[in-house]
Amino acid sequence: MTAPPSPPTLRTPVSVTGLGLITPAGVGRESTWVRILRGRSVAAADPELKECAVDFSCRVPAMTPEQARIGGGKAWRMGHFTRLAVLAAREAVSDAGLDPTGWDGSRVAVVIGSGLAGAAHLEDQTLRHHHGGPELVSPALVPMLIPNMAAGEVLLDLGARGPSLATETACASGASALATARQLLLAGLCDIAIAGGAEAAVTPVITSGFQRMGALSSRTGDPGAASRPFAADRDGFVISEGAAVLVLERPEDARARGRRAYAQLAGAGLTSDAYHPTAPSPGGVHAETALRAALAEADLSPADVDHVNAHGTSTPLNDLTEAEMIGRVLPHRPSVTAAKGVLGHSLGAAGAIEAALTALTIRHSTVPPIANLTPGNLAFDLDCVTGQPRAQRVRAAVSQSFGFGGHNVVLLFTEE
Repeated sequence: MTAPPSPPTLRTPVSVTGLGLITPAGVGRESTWVRILRGRSVAAADPELKECAVDFSCRVPAMTPEQARIGGGKAWRMGHFTRLAVLAAREAVSDAGLDPTGWDGSRVAVVIGSGLAGAAHLEDQTLRHHHGGPELVSPALVPMLIPNMAAGEVLLDLGARGPSLATETACASGASALATARQLLLAGLCDIAIAGGAEAAVTPVITSGFQRMGALSSRTGDPGAASRPFAADRDGFVISEGAAVLVLERPEDARARGRRAYAQLAGAGLTSDAYHPTAPSPGGVHAETALRAALAEADLSPADVDHVNAHGTSTPLNDLTEAEMIGRVLPHRPSVTAAKGVLGHSLGAAGAIEAALTALTIRHSTVPPIANLTPGNLAFDLDCVTGQPRAQRVRAAVSQSFGFGGHNVVLLFTEE
């Protein structure tokens, strides 16, 4: 009997062959990328938050009927975060040149992360129950609520029957999904992995919860200037929503299909702080361990990193901790960007969105600028890109994501 093939080593990269993005900057990867390069925030007053102390957010723009079509009468049972995940997954699979009607679905994995999943629907249905009784509660509440349903509906939509997981590591959930999907590929448990994150939790209660803990910017008079990562006068993040899905394949499989990869996901580091429910460990010591682990998996040194897509929430403590860690581990001052200046903080989707933007940065040799940041109000000795996009060949880049609970995830991307 022939022995089964050995799984690839962890130092084997996987190829990013497809991207799907639905963000407050645009419906689709191209429209999102164009707005990201402009470097201007999309935050605006939010009518649904008009009674809140912080009354602005970053919302996904209204979709055309064609863009929003789920089909098959299925949309009614899906939470908004699930619909975003399905639409982003469709774009990613199409972008990768894959045909779900012709693949072996048992070899296709789906991993989707979310921080708050269907909390928005629980809030809405709780009010319905309170004011009208149990008969007003939707029979679809549970499918709308549970965090695994984004992955489940993507499976149903695409006919994927391989491993399926939902990752929940707060604001690192989307990045955790990509790291997990990479492991599934390297272990030989699938041939295609569809992975990312989705979030739609901009509600009065959730926004008020973040505001009460001091996490949100209070610039109610000027929402467009509120999110300002790494600025000296930053005062908190802007709550947001969105989804990103990436298609991952082994490089040899992508080449056999004639597909050019956006980038290679060459390493991933995951650690935990075990320090505080919401505050990062001082100095980012355990985030540093995650960064060094990602470098080790890719067989690279810190000096090889050309670019950092930072977590960059615009909160005082997170940006300080992250800047200290970047300066200590990467003293050669690679370029730094932070998408939350434009997009706000989409919580569990943010890590996947920023991973997709990192892959686009490598593909286009262009680093987006940080919104609302100028050299004059930069608080740290970092090479932050400001004002205009920067033309730069990026051979190796890290995308960093950190979540409440002390979750640290660093993804390392390289040129194909």
